[in-house]
Amino acid sequence: MDTSDQSKLLAKALYEIRLLLSGYIGSSVDADMSVRVAAHIAHALHNEALAVCEGKTFDLASAASKIKAVDGLLGQRVSERLL
Repeated sequence: MDTSDQSKLLAKALYEIRLLLSGYIGSSVDADMSVRVAAHIAHALHNEALAVCEGKTFDLASAASKIKAVDGLLGQRVSERLL
């Protein structure tokens, strides 16, 4: 398996996670914070994951901004762990 196949597998998994956690998006959802953070990360990056699945690239700076937005929305420090 080459690295593009590996990247596509991970991207498809992230996209699937986004679908599974879609009910936990929003600032007033009553759920464990870890589930909410996971939902928001997956939602923030699902277009980038789809681009990888299609063999395309995405703008890394834009993706980083989306992750930082999760920090602001949920009062977390996700960007410190991912960027």
